[in-house]
Formats: sequence, C-alpha cells, structure tokens
Amino acid sequence: MTLMVFFVILIMESATEKLCPLRASIDVLEGEYFFLCYLESRQEHFQEDTINWYKESAGNLQLIKETHRIVLQMNFLEFWPTELSDSGNYSVIHSNGKQNFTIQKWTLNVLERNKSSCFNENHLITEIKSAGTGHSLKCSDLSVYENDSITWYKDCKNYEHETERELSFRTLTVQNSGIYTCKISISHEGMVYYSTNTIKLVVEEDAPEAVTLEIVGHHEEIETEIGKEEILNCTGFLGYYMQEDASLYWLINQTFPEQCTGIPENEPSICEEELKKLQLGNKFYITRLLWIKKVRDEDMLHNFTCMLQADESTQIKIVKLKKGKTQDLHVHIFTTGMVLAVLFPFVAVAVVFVSVIFRVDFVLFYRNICRKDDTAGDGKEYDAFVSYLKDCVSPIEEEREFALKILPMILEEKFGYKLCIFERDVFPGGAVVDDIHSFIDKSRRLIIILSQNYVSDRAIYELESGLHKALVERKTKIILIEYMPISDYNFLPESLSLLPAKRVVKWKKDKSLPVNSRFWKNLRYLMPAKPIKIKTKGHYNNLDLGSEAARPWTEGCNFNAIF
Repeated sequence: MTLMVFFVILIMESATEKLCPLRASIDVLEGEYFFLCYLESRQEHFQEDTINWYKESAGNLQLIKETHRIVLQMNFLEFWPTELSDSGNYSVIHSNGKQNFTIQKWTLNVLERNKSSCFNENHLITEIKSAGTGHSLKCSDLSVYENDSITWYKDCKNYEHETERELSFRTLTVQNSGIYTCKISISHEGMVYYSTNTIKLVVEEDAPEAVTLEIVGHHEEIETEIGKEEILNCTGFLGYYMQEDASLYWLINQTFPEQCTGIPENEPSICEEELKKLQLGNKFYITRLLWIKKVRDEDMLHNFTCMLQADESTQIKIVKLKKGKTQDLHVHIFTTGMVLAVLFPFVAVAVVFVSVIFRVDFVLFYRNICRKDDTAGDGKEYDAFVSYLKDCVSPIEEEREFALKILPMILEEKFGYKLCIFERDVFPGGAVVDDIHSFIDKSRRLIIILSQNYVSDRAIYELESGLHKALVERKTKIILIEYMPISDYNFLPESLSLLPAKRVVKWKKDKSLPVNSRFWKNLRYLMPAKPIKIKTKGHYNNLDLGSEAARPWTEGCNFNAIF
C-alpha cells in the first residue's frame, strides 16, 4: 500500500459519494451532519475479526453504541447531528481475540455555532487569488448525497440562486472578495439536516508571491545510542497565510503513534505531542514533536515519517535512527602501550579541544544525568525576566512574536522554566518602574532581546536601572539574544560592554527553530540548571494579542520598551 492511500481515499456506496476525513484533528460545527469513516480496503484484512468504534472518556476507551442520533453503518460513524458533547478522541479498533490493533484515530472538535452569523470565524478556509484569473469555489466533499440540495451564500446573503457544488468565476475581480458559505440540505428519516462549508476568498490586484508548501529540512539519519532520549522535530512552512486545513503528523512504519499525555511517568515509549502553530512576521509555520523516551534496538529499523498536507499538496520527511560509530583497537599489548605513550600528548590536546568545542553539550548532559537544580531554596520566583522592544511604531513585529510565543513555548513547555514577561504576567495599573525593578529582583536571569531599535529615549532609564541591578548589585545574570545581526553596539549603554561575549546568543531564524538547535542549547547553558519537566501546555497561550487584557500594552504606546 503506497503512502498516497493516506491522503486521497474515495469510497463509493450506491448513490453516495463520500471522502473519508483522515486528518488527525477535525473541526465541525454543532448541529450539523458529519461522519467519520475508515478505508474499506483495511477492513478486508480483518474479515474474521471484530471491529468496534470507541470514544475516549476520562482516560478510558468507551465502546460507542448506536442511538437514534449516532449511527454505525459499515465503516462509517454518522452524527445526526453533532453536539458539543461529541468533542473528543475517537478510534477504530479491531480484535482477533488475542490482540487489538488500532486501524485509525481522530480528534473531533465540535465548535459552538455563532447564533448571529451563518458561519464561525474559526471554521473557514482562506483562498488568495489574483484578479483577472478564473477560479472555482468547491463545496465540501463530505456528506454530499445525489439528491441533496445546495445553496450558496456570500457574506450570509443568498448568492444569485446558485445550487451547484462548484461556484465558478470566469474572471475574478476585487469585488468578488468575500466570505462564501455552501449549505447542503440532507434528508434523513423524515428530517432535514445541514452541512456547511465556508471559504474566505481574497482577490488581489497583483499576483501573490508564489509559495511552495514545504517541510523545513530534508530526509536525515540521526546517530544515537540505545537507551538515549530523542526528540524528533518536524516543522512545515505554509506560506504567507495560515491554512486552516493544514495537517502535520508523524507515522511510524505507516502507523499512527500514541499522543503524549503530559505526565512523564505515564508516557508511552514513543508519543506524538500536540500540533503547534507559529507566525514569524508574515510567515506561517506548523510544528509537531515526536518524543522517543528511550531508544530501543527495534527503533533502528523504523521509518519515522513526517507528513505535511495542505492545499491538495503533500510533503514527506523521513527520519531514521542509527547507532553511533564505534571502533575497537585490536593490537598487541606492547604495541598498544607504545602507541599510547606516543599519542598521549596529542590525546590530551584533543580532549581539551573537544571539551572546549562541546562544552555546552557536556554541561547539559551532566545536568540531565545528575538532575542538578540551582534554583532550589534561592528565594527567586522566576527563572528569567524577558526584555524586548515594545514600540507600537516599530516595524519589527517578529521580535514581539519571538518574545511572546517562541521563547516561552520552548523554555517553559519543553524545559520547564518559568519566565516573567511583563506584557503577559504583570497586571496593568501599577508604577511601571517599581514593577520592573521588583520583577527583576525576583528573577535569576535577565534576558534581553537585542535589535537596532531596542533603545529609545524613554526606555534608557529603565534599561540602565536594570543593568545596575545585574552588574553592580550582582543579583541577576544577563543573557543577550541578538535577534537581528548588529554590526555596531554603540547605540547601547556603555555598561553592557562589561558583559562577556560568551553570554550573547544569536538567533538565526529558521535554522534556530528546531528544539535541538545550537541556539536553544546555548540558551539553556546560560539559564540556571533545573530538572526538565515537560509540559503539554503553557500559560503563554492565554495571552491574546488583541484581547482586552493585552490592550493597555498594545495601544497608546505608553512607553517604548518592556523590560
């Protein structure tokens, strides 16, 4: 069976044409007809076995029983209609009496319907096209029956009495931009149910920059050791807008791995973490990690395949593990002694050289093995206070994304650190300077995200006051992150020149994104030693940049740098 079978599976049933949804996570609106199904060809392998549908509840699998609303029909699980309580994890499992095998699993998210609109903002697809070209909007392939009626709406108003599955535009104009909703009416047991599909069409005068969907990095082999922990990273570049239908997931020899629970002692030997969505400037990414708790011999035989699917395009990245090279020296004892005597000075020099080059790796390895903790009993509340440019007229929006999303996602979620980010963690209304000094005193490190626009006249006082606490009072150590290349440091206060060069780490954009990149290793080396506690969710997700809570810091530009 080729890999393409995972992406396009068309199942024909009498007068019914349905496309089985295979994405790991699926969104659907409440009150609509929907179904889950698996490939019929898989069922042929289990003709004498028992196949059942399950829903996960409180950590346990509950057998799904048919009701008037939930119907089991061959390889389909139908909802007539969906309810908010239907959200959860679903799986199809076959049993031959001796062992169980998971055929497929999904996470179903039932979204609450917007009572004042015909669509939900979180349940639409964006299509960007050029004026002057032809284009067709396609109604969802899901839940389409031969005799069902279809109605199109534009901005929730009936659109020219269109009743076809495709809404065609011979020549697009800017006026064609809008939000189009396709509404399918389905008759079932004397009742009429609906299924909708919403597309946001953006027509631009100039052609948008051509973007190729791609996975960051290429096929690779990773050298490892039996019993060692490995974290495999897969990041997909989506282009210049977030594609809501994009999916990214791992397969182990064409089998879906289990999902990580967030509780280290209860984690399976190999598990897949939650999908993360990132925006760096005007570029959009999605990323997912595969955590191998301890590498086993059989893992060396597996193909770890990352699958990226969006816009009817599919990209694949295959990762393989291999044992690190070892070499045994088989010579006479006397000859061995002579060789060692001659080579000893060179070996000593080589050891010193390697120790310097891989100093950071050795220290991190030592911390991990010994579970070293420099934070116990020091009275500090935070591991680091983050200072970055906060200027509403600054063009460098990427710095803010980096400080509020990327930095806490890695340091807090993956390595268990606790950061203090003024915009996120401090309630507006206090005396800014006093608050800044107080929170720096409570932090073990001061992280400064540098750029040419970092310092403004109104921020110099806060900056130099914080440096005084770090350099003179010796209460806090400073870490400089050079977010953008800086050729001249004369724009910074002179006191920063007292910092050693080794406390500066440089962000190299896409190259620094993977969690095992040199950037994150150097940053962890400068952070206080602390046992790793993996989290599945961080409180950084609680900050909506457009929310009421964030508005005092994002409007009015009361001061230029949050420190």
